[in-house]
Amino acid sequence: MRTFIIAAISADGFIARSSDELADWTSKEDKKLFVELTKRAGVMVMGNTTFKTIGRALPDRQTIVYSRQDLPYDDVEVTSEDPVDLVARLNKAGQAELAICGGSTIYSLFMQAGVVDELYLTVEPCLLGGGVPLFDAALDAKLKLLETRQLNENVLLLHYEVQK
Repeated sequence: MRTFIIAAISADGFIARSSDELADWTSKEDKKLFVELTKRAGVMVMGNTTFKTIGRALPDRQTIVYSRQDLPYDDVEVTSEDPVDLVARLNKAGQAELAICGGSTIYSLFMQAGVVDELYLTVEPCLLGGGVPLFDAALDAKLKLLETRQLNENVLLLHYEVQK
């Protein structure tokens, strides 16, 4: 199973100004890419804080939320299982892809577990000067650039493979 991180970052590497900020600062091209890749994957995983900024399960995708408490949504699976176990369970069920959709704690958790195969990073043309970083833990990972694509005049997609 192919597991990938998808994130929009500011030019100075932040995914948000604060943990409760909506992703309304990203381009329409980034949002289109997010929909395309997460629908293709079919399953999205995110932390409870990220889920709260969205506020609902997104159509045509299974949503798995890391949380210590139940959520009042019938169409959302809540988990606290180890990322290795989650990926193994989904793989055994025949899932081909998994999109990891944030936030920084979840990105770090999956990277540290060694289950991330690729990263899709949309670099937005803004500087936040502080806020929520892409990762909130120390990592030691090497990446191979697979693709760069200009999504619009000012927005760049960086697609990396994690070297294992």
